[in-house]
Amino acid sequence: MLYERQKEGKVKCCLCARRCLINDGAPGFCLVRRNEGGTLYTLNYGKVVSAGVDPIGKKPLTHFNPGALVMSVAAAGCNFRCQFCDNWMISQDCESPGNPMSPEEIVKAAQNAGCQGISYTYTEPTIFMEYAYDTAKVAKDAGLFNTFVTNGYMTPEAVRTIAPYLDAVTVDFKGGAEPEFYKSIMGVPNVKPIFESLKELHLSGIHIELTNLVVPKTGDSMDRIRELAAWIRDNIGADTPLHLLRFHPEYKMSTIPATSVQKMEQALLTAKNQGLRYVYIGNVPGHAAENTYCPNCDTPIIRRYAFDITQWNVTEDNKCPVCGQQIPIKGKLHQSFQRFSYALF
Repeated sequence: MLYERQKEGKVKCCLCARRCLINDGAPGFCLVRRNEGGTLYTLNYGKVVSAGVDPIGKKPLTHFNPGALVMSVAAAGCNFRCQFCDNWMISQDCESPGNPMSPEEIVKAAQNAGCQGISYTYTEPTIFMEYAYDTAKVAKDAGLFNTFVTNGYMTPEAVRTIAPYLDAVTVDFKGGAEPEFYKSIMGVPNVKPIFESLKELHLSGIHIELTNLVVPKTGDSMDRIRELAAWIRDNIGADTPLHLLRFHPEYKMSTIPATSVQKMEQALLTAKNQGLRYVYIGNVPGHAAENTYCPNCDTPIIRRYAFDITQWNVTEDNKCPVCGQQIPIKGKLHQSFQRFSYALF
């Protein structure tokens, strides 16, 4: 999908914002798309490197079908090179391994596990677009919803391709979208395409939640978090949930200490002071900022511990029971929220 033939047997990939110009016989930056004789082939189609049942709060999606279970699936490859990637074993694999699984088999596995939806996650779903696209169509026909957990580095054409079958996205920022951080730590030349992609997703009517990984020293600027929060408010809306995620040592940044809780709380106040109504702290289980509070009267209306909902105090029409403030939740509470996640492979 989404490529253009060029002169001298080259092709231009139009799937992610890198728009790689690929020589005959060579792969793209993602390592899982190859030019063979002027035709661009996907190498990871139908090859699942990870699959398991998760609570939707793990994505994290807290304002979309809360309590639902999703079948999480991933194929190998990524268009980023994050030095802190916690799924580097599968995201940076150039051999395109995986267990064979058709779109129909994924949907059947989701149904058998009692899931309400499918999440394309763990690696970057943009670069297994064909596989996600075909699976999402089957899932829709079966009455399941579809969600992407993505870095957002996709072209407008890619957004428009998947949008009819996509119900919700979690777009993951890192370091407050600091351009130099993206270049030096993640191997990403430009952050602007992510914001353009977000605008396109918003125009498509897809439910959006955002995360931002707060990385000590190199990616914890309060100025950047302030700018990011203001952009979200002005372009997507003040009701857009923003999840501030605590960094933990991983991969090539295994010697960097975890972000302090104090720094996370500072980031929380910074984002909320820009007018965002639903800002959360993630990766700090038991913190009060895991909960949802009414933006009007500050009543705690949804309590959580990590990915689990422990208390639900919202009316049937999604209003605060104390003051009647409408709470922007898409979908309904699913009673499966007390179940734990598990992996198929």
